[in-house]
Order: sequence, then C-alpha cells, then structure tokens
Amino acid sequence: MPPKVSFGRIDPLVRLLLVAILLASVLPVSERWRGVAQVVSNAAVFLLFLLNGLRLPRAEVLRGIGNVRFLLPLVAWCFGAMALAGWVLSHLVAGWLPPLVALGFLYLGTLPSTVQSATAYCSLAGGNVAHSVVAAAVLNILGVLVTAPLFSLMAGSQGAAFDLGGLEKVATILLLPFLIGQAAQGRLGHFVREHRDLATWMDRVSIAIPVYVAFSGAVREGLWTLVGPAEWAVLVCAVLLFLSFAFGGAWLVGGLVRLDHGDRIALMYSGGQKSIAMGAPLASVLFGPTTAGLVLLPVLVYHLLQLVLSAPLATRLRRPPEPPPAGYGAPTTAARSRSIRRRSSR
Repeated sequence: MPPKVSFGRIDPLVRLLLVAILLASVLPVSERWRGVAQVVSNAAVFLLFLLNGLRLPRAEVLRGIGNVRFLLPLVAWCFGAMALAGWVLSHLVAGWLPPLVALGFLYLGTLPSTVQSATAYCSLAGGNVAHSVVAAAVLNILGVLVTAPLFSLMAGSQGAAFDLGGLEKVATILLLPFLIGQAAQGRLGHFVREHRDLATWMDRVSIAIPVYVAFSGAVREGLWTLVGPAEWAVLVCAVLLFLSFAFGGAWLVGGLVRLDHGDRIALMYSGGQKSIAMGAPLASVLFGPTTAGLVLLPVLVYHLLQLVLSAPLATRLRRPPEPPPAGYGAPTTAARSRSIRRRSSR
C-alpha cells in the first residue's frame, strides 16, 4: 500500500501560500479596498525585513564576505548566469504564455537565494552549513540592492521602470528596515532568539500577505482565464527545465572552482534555490497590484518544486561516514617486530 501523504507534512510556508492563493481566488481584494490592502502589504514587507535585520548576525556576514573563493562564483552564478538563463527562458516561452507570466522567468532569475530552506537542506546533505548561512545572507543583502535594477535593465520596456521613485520604494520598504534591524541587534536581537517560533510565523505571514494582495489583483485581471491547462503545463515544464539548470549548473560551478564536497553542496543549494521571501515583497513594490500576481507565478511554482527536489537530492548527496584507514586500531609492523623481539629475549 503506498504511503499516505499528510497535509501536515507539507512545509508550513507552502501551506500558507496555498491558502493565500485560494483565498485570493475566492475572495480577492475589491477595488474599494485595494489602497488599504497595499498599505498593509507594505507594512508586512517592512516587518519581514526588520526581522531579517535582527536575525542575521553582523559578525557572520562580515566573516563570510572574506571567503572570496566561495562567494565570487556564487554571486556570479546567482545574479549572472541565472539572470541570463531567466532572460532566455522568458523569450522561449513568450509565445506560449501570457507576456507577464513569461516575464516572470526573468524576474525569477534575478532573485537571490532563500535563507532558511537552503541552509536546512545543506545541513541535511552534510554540506558546510556555516558557508550556507553566510552565503544566503550575503545574497539576500545584495538582492535588496541588485535584483530590482538588474531586472529593470534586462527587461527593458517590458518590465517595471526602476527610476528614482522605484529606488526610493526599495530603500524605504526593504533596505531601511533591514538596516534598522542590524543596528538594533544588541537591544532587540534577543527577542528573535527567545521567541523563534513566533518570529518564524511572523515571517511567514509577512510573505503570505503580499502574495494574497498580488494574486487578488491578478484574479481580478482574469488570471484563471489567461492561464489554462495548456499554459500550466508549459509553465511547469519550463520551471522544471530552469530547476535542472539551476541545481546542475551550480554543482558544476562548484567543481570547476575545486571546492570540497561540503562547500560544493553549500554553493549548489545557495545558488540553485530562489527566494519567495524576497520575490513576493519586491514584486509588490515594483509592480502594480494588477500585474504582480502574474509575474509571481513562475516564482511560486519554482519555490514549490525546489522544495520537492531538495530533500531527495540531499539524501543522495549525503556521504556515509568514511571507514577508518586500513590497519587503523591494529599494531603497526614496527610495533609487532618490537613485540616479537621482546618475547624472544625472554
């Protein structure tokens, strides 16, 4: 009998995102309340990045920045190769998917890594967890500064214009709370450490609110009529192709720069995963409420499938404990010779 799939085993963030999408499909935000919903969404994003600033230790980030041999290829892969792959894929699927959904692949390619799951699966695979934590932190800090202008530059006239107003939004809603959190670590950092479960749920709710608001706008624009069964099949296949490139390519990059097994695992998970925790809030800042949900579709599908792929991949990559070297624990040849001489002299 096949094992039963328990809803309780699904990642809590995934469950919350599915509830947000279902709620947006059944009860989307009305035109009358759209402005209020956007304010609530922006407040949730502010809280999310404030918590991230409180959580990420400055000492670890500064120490990790010095590991150039690990970080440089990771940054080049995440914001260079992945962004370019997203741009290519967005053009390949342009004739099969609605334009904004196709553009979502470029947006996906420019996002940084997710922090929690990349670190958790790196640990499960026996990788270098310390490097994974620092890598995810550095990528997310860079993501606040790099993702929006990089996406705008590569998207051209199709994307969101990233002008002084866009820079001000990113600085006010994403960068400012993160810097406040970093500055307040000494006074408030203990709150996050002592109430870890509460802080984690605040994180999840802060991600789910922008997803709900974004998908409400998309539903009102006809999301479920624009994306039918054939489009969903193309979307899932394209995301699977992107996933294969992301994880396989990051693993090969780790081999090319001759990282050891543990560092190579850390680079693969940090370079292959993409962050809905950055994607959803940033989309609510960059795009209008009627377009953010469509652009986010590839990001959401990628996030769900990367969790499905990461666990069995971690089990496969985890090395069994190495056996002791030959003769370990047994007397050496010289020791045996001395013992024989002592016995013969008696």
